[in-house]
Amino acid sequence: MINYNSSSAMRSFLDREGLGMQKKFGQNFLINPQIRQALINALGAESGDEVWEIGPGLGAMTALLLEKGLKVKAFEIDNGFIRVLKNLFSDNEGFKLVEGDAVKTCEALTPAPFLLGNLPYNIAAALLADFIERGQTFSRMVVTVQKEVALRMSACAGSKDYSSFSVLCASVYRVKPLMIIRPSSFYPQPNVDSMGVLLENKTNHFNVKNGYPEVFYPLVRALFSSRRKTLKNNLLTFISARMGKINAHGSVKNTAQEMCASILHENLLNGQERCENLELSVFISLAKSIENMRI
Repeated sequence: MINYNSSSAMRSFLDREGLGMQKKFGQNFLINPQIRQALINALGAESGDEVWEIGPGLGAMTALLLEKGLKVKAFEIDNGFIRVLKNLFSDNEGFKLVEGDAVKTCEALTPAPFLLGNLPYNIAAALLADFIERGQTFSRMVVTVQKEVALRMSACAGSKDYSSFSVLCASVYRVKPLMIIRPSSFYPQPNVDSMGVLLENKTNHFNVKNGYPEVFYPLVRALFSSRRKTLKNNLLTFISARMGKINAHGSVKNTAQEMCASILHENLLNGQERCENLELSVFISLAKSIENMRI
């Protein structure tokens, strides 16, 4: 078994196996055993539960999950690490390996109740956003991400870190930062702090595609696309773009300005608001108004 708790031991193993760290995959091994255990404890999965593990690397977290009696579906892109994972865990009936880019390989699969991931910095936000927008939701997720990303995930309306990503996360999950993880807890050491984050599904049975208007997520992204502009200006741009597509079929009579004014009035907004100050409920209400107008 690999000594996962020592940077020198990890480096020696990689050298013996002829493996290299690929920067494009954002690979950083979590060598702090206390933090690894704390993350798994926070996940709350019990023996027999199914867990997706994104980016297992050389299997430090995988080993702990399997020891706990969990059924692990691990997603790994690095061919060298895939070889190691097969050698270590292929005899364990609870282990299944999915090879390839998790952003693509996860897309057609039904999610497990739980997800654990020491997510590469370069895909973390995009991967989590894709899960949410596709309606692939989990009962609980515990992820390790760059601290900056974690702050955006958990930010509240009116804070400097609040963004469309904050709204996406809040639309399905209660987001709870767990701990700051210093660079010394990784090999190789990243240049920034990381953070463990717990995401708990608000209903445990929520399907995003059925729960929100289809326009909800495109609207949120559009309203945050130009942060310096007022809500009215961003909303008008969004409505105009949608009307342009519908106008091609000749089915819209009202102007974009009229519709924008009507939507703002219906939601008791004057249009001068900034999107970074709006709560989740406001975005939901705006999306419902747009859906009701069939634009």
